[in-house]
Amino acid sequence: MIRLLSKHIIRFLILVLAQVFIFNHIQYNNYINPYIYILFILLLPFNTPGWILLLSSFSLGFTVDLFMNTPGMHAAAATFMAFLRPSVQNLIAPREGYDSTTLPTLEYNGLFWFVKYAVVLTLAHHMFLFYIEMFRFSDFFPTLLRVILSTFFSSAFIISSQYFFFRR
Repeated sequence: MIRLLSKHIIRFLILVLAQVFIFNHIQYNNYINPYIYILFILLLPFNTPGWILLLSSFSLGFTVDLFMNTPGMHAAAATFMAFLRPSVQNLIAPREGYDSTTLPTLEYNGLFWFVKYAVVLTLAHHMFLFYIEMFRFSDFFPTLLRVILSTFFSSAFIISSQYFFFRR
């Protein structure tokens, strides 16, 4: 239990630091903003209790907010993503269900499942984040383009990370 908890804490710290020091500097015309820190939420075990999922997601977003000077936006978007996660998992669940001992990773569930899982939740996170940042309808379509492009690049980084960093 302690080993598993320390593994998640280390993943939390690494992803926040990677976001702050590497991925925040990847921008193109303010349309492409990859957010890799949400991988922490995606990789939490299937059997994570809802309150721990929401609390850890809020903490993750709040930590990113502290570094990026975006008061509450990432905390709200990450919490929203964590709120949607169980519903998305139920929607794309295999016929036999999930094994409680496995993780929601590409390795255990396959590429097709993981792409659906990561893209849907990344899209939800980015829509929430970018529209709360804009907070007006006059820029609806430019913001939608930003959501789509950022979702594509964030998902590409998240999926490729499964091949390079999160193998057994």
